Amino acid sequence: MAQDDLTKQRRMIAMAYVLMFLALFSVITGLVAYYLARNVTQAASTEVWLNAQALWVMRSTLLYLILAVFASLWFIPLNFFYWDSYLWVTACTVIGVVFALIAFLYLLNAWLKGVGRFMKNKPVF
Repeated sequence: MAQDDLTKQRRMIAMAYVLMFLALFSVITGLVAYYLARNVTQAASTEVWLNAQALWVMRSTLLYLILAVFASLWFIPLNFFYWDSYLWVTACTVIGVVFALIAFLYLLNAWLKGVGRFMKNKPVF
């Protein structure tokens, strides 16, 4: 029975990593990845390296979501003003694009680091 739980937990972490990659394109898949990783951390007989992988997915996804929300706040003036109407609207838009790029690259880096360690069956820190 323990081997079945280990296989199930590995499969859930693998699905969380796939959804974590898809979170680069849609935030909703990031929430599902967080939920899958949370289920692995809540299990009683989780191996240490799997628990570390699940916590890595949760941490990375949560930080990405916070960065994405922060980046989206900079685009609010575009709802009220035209792109070229005021210089500060253009500046806010450029800042929003920079923060969105930072969030994208952060999650891509965390995903690459996590998947690399997951393939080696090692914890990621």
